[in-house]
Amino acid sequence: MAQYDLPLAELRTYAPTLSIPGDFAEFWAKTLDDTRATPLGATFEPIETGLTVLETFDVTFAGFGGTPVRAWLSLPVNRSGPLPAVVEYVGYGGGRGLPHERPLWAMAGYAHLIMDIRGQGSSWCVGETPDPDPSGEPAHPGSMTRGILAPETYYYRRVFADAVRAIEAVRAHETVDSTRIVVTGGSQGGGIALAAAGLVADLAGAMPDVPFLCNFPRAITLIDTDPYGEIVRYLKTHRDQVEQVMSTLSYFDVATLGRSATAPALFSVGLMDDICPPSTVFTAYNHYGTAAPSRPAREIREYPFNAHEGGQGFQDIEKMRWLKALLGSC
Repeated sequence: MAQYDLPLAELRTYAPTLSIPGDFAEFWAKTLDDTRATPLGATFEPIETGLTVLETFDVTFAGFGGTPVRAWLSLPVNRSGPLPAVVEYVGYGGGRGLPHERPLWAMAGYAHLIMDIRGQGSSWCVGETPDPDPSGEPAHPGSMTRGILAPETYYYRRVFADAVRAIEAVRAHETVDSTRIVVTGGSQGGGIALAAAGLVADLAGAMPDVPFLCNFPRAITLIDTDPYGEIVRYLKTHRDQVEQVMSTLSYFDVATLGRSATAPALFSVGLMDDICPPSTVFTAYNHYGTAAPSRPAREIREYPFNAHEGGQGFQDIEKMRWLKALLGSC
């Protein structure tokens, strides 16, 4: 895939006007209030993984609507004092996976919580959290159009609320320094991390990689790859619902949610990405923190010859260096 989007010089300043509903803040405040009406009830059950340098817990907490959401919490065995924590959200179609599969952050000395994504986890990485769908409306196969006719029933309302509760769950563990929580993820996980950064005011940092769910209007008219293609095919059939669908999506654009973020951020982007177009990533980057009382520092790493895989291991190195500078030693 060649570089097909705007030239890099234009991308670095690309900040289109976002469609922000008049009741946007009230909608998300009510969503979180409703979610917190159910006690968090976070539990941490130790499990055996065979990894002698890590200690791992099977985590369950109450997410949106009281749905039990699963996660793994991994800690370095040799630790002293409260640890900073990395909360990770995974890409589209994936779940929390198996407990030994993602040791990087705990091996680097952090507490690491990886959240299951409700209703996903059967495409490339296993998951165990169901998604009770309250809408009952017809939807295209996949997650992108579940409950899409109203913000109250849209799928990502539940996922973003779960993401906030995951932060609250890791803060409930005795080994974690609640003042040093960082969120991260790639693709869908990067989008969820941006949503969490916009909804949780006291995070220490955010590290979204090649984030999904940014600037829906541009994404669904610029490319035809999935997952955005699910929305395109839904609207191709439901020709009379375009305005209604776009209204719903405006509540879930993480470029809009990220405007309220107060945490420093490290983004990454692949300039040949045909799944999350570079201009949509830069939309989120250039709007990040603009509605905060004091705009946080932000950086972006650009990978000119990479597609949706982004920086992979190279970006992991960048993130570890950035975190050490941000948080100090574990």
